[in-house]
Amino acid sequence: MTRPHLHFVIPGDIDTPTGGYGYDRKVADGLRELGWTVEIVSLPGSYPDTDAATHRAAEEAFANLPGDALVLVDGLAFARLPDLMAGQAGRLRLAALVHHPLADEGGLPAEKAARFEADERAALRHAAAIICTSETTGRRLMDHFGVPASALQVAPPGTERNPTLTYERDRTRLLCVASIVPRKGHDILVEALAKIADLGWNARFVGPSRDETWRARLDRMISDAGLADRIEFTGPLNDLDPEYARAGIFVLATRHEGYGMAYAEALAAGLPVVGCAVGAVPEVVPPDAGALVPADDPAAFADALRRLLTDDASYASAGEGARRAAERLPLWSDTITIIARALQEIGR
Repeated sequence: MTRPHLHFVIPGDIDTPTGGYGYDRKVADGLRELGWTVEIVSLPGSYPDTDAATHRAAEEAFANLPGDALVLVDGLAFARLPDLMAGQAGRLRLAALVHHPLADEGGLPAEKAARFEADERAALRHAAAIICTSETTGRRLMDHFGVPASALQVAPPGTERNPTLTYERDRTRLLCVASIVPRKGHDILVEALAKIADLGWNARFVGPSRDETWRARLDRMISDAGLADRIEFTGPLNDLDPEYARAGIFVLATRHEGYGMAYAEALAAGLPVVGCAVGAVPEVVPPDAGALVPADDPAAFADALRRLLTDDASYASAGEGARRAAERLPLWSDTITIIARALQEIGR
């Protein structure tokens, strides 16, 4: 029997430490475990802010793919290459992996957001299959981008259970896992923490600083609030289990999520959550696992945190809710099965 063969096209380095690239790595590894041959095709250049050199490099990479190849393209690239996708659709069996529409990144100038949306809508017309990471994103693709339900598959990120992990909860230890970019709302989180500076807490911000200007702004905010000795930026960490095991509350004031892998990882560790009711986050975090507040509302975020930090009953109840939610989370094997089936449908 012939092994299924997939060319997985990734903008940049698949080992980039973000949730989206982490999902891509899990997909590649999971398909290989099922017996697939998976070739990673890394596209050089700048994404999503593509330039002429980036487009030329993408054209060369796709031209080198064999005719009739099965090709899965990460949405960060697929959405920015509509003309190339149109030209390759008749030659290749194309599938798009959409983490969230690029225009939903938040904080984009109106002209750029409109351009991203138009390009993505045009590109998606040429995908034989579209895989997205949440029901919320799936509905948006159908309702706003004209994606037919027949072409769409939802493959939520899986979670991993570590039965050997020893938990040493410190209720006052707050954990945020996210890239340091505007969409993740670290500014709102800092403002919220400043409002509860009277309480005993410390916070760890885990993730890569991908925007030096934004990071400098956050550093100034933290210094001005007198919180420099209470908030630590760790950078990206290879092993997050110790962080989830020792933290007391997971905090993330994100402005949008196509799914919210870090929220799911926190729940898988039984960690109470304070987050924002945006995008697909309510699909992941149930009300009894902590609190979801409106985005860009530091006062509401601070109130939710204060309650968990000071009210024993609320904290215990949120922990129980998180553990119940963890039992309902999909495993990575579930995710890979959905993706393999979707790709096999267009690979025949």
